[in-house]
Amino acid sequence: MEISVSEQESAHQRLDHFLQFRLPDLSRTRIQSLIKDGHIRLNDSAVKPNAALKLGDCITVTIPEATPVSTLPQDIPLDILFEDAHLIVVNKPAGLVVHPAAGNPDGTLVNALLHHCQNLSGIGGELRPGIVHRLDKETSGCLVAAKHDLAHTRLTHAFSERRITKIYLAAVNGIPATESGRIENRIGRHPVDRKRMTVLTSSSTSKEAITEWRRISVHQGCALIECRLLTGRTHQIRVHLRECLKTPILGDTIYAQPQRQILPISRLMLHAWRLGFTHPITDKTMDFESTIPEEFIPWIKSGTLQKREI
Repeated sequence: MEISVSEQESAHQRLDHFLQFRLPDLSRTRIQSLIKDGHIRLNDSAVKPNAALKLGDCITVTIPEATPVSTLPQDIPLDILFEDAHLIVVNKPAGLVVHPAAGNPDGTLVNALLHHCQNLSGIGGELRPGIVHRLDKETSGCLVAAKHDLAHTRLTHAFSERRITKIYLAAVNGIPATESGRIENRIGRHPVDRKRMTVLTSSSTSKEAITEWRRISVHQGCALIECRLLTGRTHQIRVHLRECLKTPILGDTIYAQPQRQILPISRLMLHAWRLGFTHPITDKTMDFESTIPEEFIPWIKSGTLQKREI
């Protein structure tokens, strides 16, 4: 496919920005990957995603065939909240890794999806389940995966454009000073401990992070917090509750000190309770709610968990 830069207003744009609006079925991340791998060329030359365009430039786009991966299907039970020909929504249990990686080569959600689903979206040129977003290993709750590339791309755009509603429950060590609030700052990789994220002021090494929260109930000196994510940064809730509210999540071995917990709870007390989005193909409004794990029940009994419109 060849695309010409024929409009003056397109000149001086970044290549990846220019293509994002002309190739709507591809995410920006996918476009950047294709550029870096040489599948998208500018005037028949390999360039970087931020290459500046000029009037009259010719862009050549070649989409490579998807290649199989070594990840094997495994018959792992799935708690399916919804499924059709385009996507699947599951309730992920705590302790289940989403994607194979070093230390977790199998027994993951991806292995389970490969066994359950026949058609799955391709990501980065590979035939593997279209994990649109991820949950940490110890986080439970709602997660959506796409079954084909169009659904995957549209869901990815919805996440990036903040058209997805994500509501979490978190049981924290202590009680916040106020009943509700909005946390808005920037989060990036910790400069010393690379396993952690932290609040940063530098815009070049951090990304905007916004969390709205409210206290639901208190049980034995520990609060249950409802968090609505307006952005989706790595470890966003864990960082915001620890650094901004000074109430780390119970069971958090990365951002808290377990020996200082008021309650002796071992699992990370973070649950992706509700997920809402517009179906990428049918445009139907979808609203999912996962079963609240039993570890949270003492807080539910101590207060009223009122569902808000999402």
